[in-house]
Amino acid sequence: MTMVGTPPPLPVRGKEGGQGRTQGALSPMLSRLADERATGVLIREHGTLHLSDGHVVHAESRLAPGLDLLLTAHGPLGTADWQQAGRRTDSLPGAARLLLDAGRLTTGVLELCHLGALFDAGYFALAPSSTPGRFRYGIAPGPAPLRPVPVTALERETVRRRELLHRIWPDPATDSAPLIRADPVAAPPVTSRQRAVLELVDGVRAAPDIARELGRRTFQTLVDVRRLAAAGLVAPGTAPGPSPPPLPQVTDPDIALLKRLRDALEAL
Repeated sequence: MTMVGTPPPLPVRGKEGGQGRTQGALSPMLSRLADERATGVLIREHGTLHLSDGHVVHAESRLAPGLDLLLTAHGPLGTADWQQAGRRTDSLPGAARLLLDAGRLTTGVLELCHLGALFDAGYFALAPSSTPGRFRYGIAPGPAPLRPVPVTALERETVRRRELLHRIWPDPATDSAPLIRADPVAAPPVTSRQRAVLELVDGVRAAPDIARELGRRTFQTLVDVRRLAAAGLVAPGTAPGPSPPPLPQVTDPDIALLKRLRDALEAL
């Protein structure tokens, strides 16, 4: 693991680990930071976790829609409202505080969307990684309207989601590959939610792309996609390969040269 900044000394832990730690934690590094009550940013291959005093206050992943999309897609805010708040502050909690104070958001709606975005992005941030994570120590933020989440709660929710998806359909390829429609002999009925997902399956979009287009949490879309896969309605396709290099342009001098070569060959 990589640490950036000047970390405080880590506590000495026994074999049992930290209080309330589940055996086989998803990220030993995150577990240590939680026990240390660290503040900063943990950067992993598929997402980023923002910690304050050992708790997760915010999570981001390119595979999950952010708080802004969840609030503006189907919530009480317009995109312009969020953008205006964002221009007046340099942080997501700050923008949320401005909207709360202005009466544009209620605490309940903000908390619901915040936790949805956090658990969604945290699920991907804690996915198995091929590269080591790194942590940047930072300064504890001031009071914010976003409720922090204990690391153990995020880990439990991530494990629960993994197990649920496996029970629905055990092939994880449908989570990240471009999706194609299958043609079962007898197509089973689908719900309205699943139909909305199915209508966007085009051989190019993957499940996170569909979630973002629908303004939904990615995990909900993963559940719908795996149920559609279990019903034989969708299947993982193949990612498009790199485009072939463009053909060289043939200019007039090139054509003249080719004619002279052809005439020379015919004269032999």
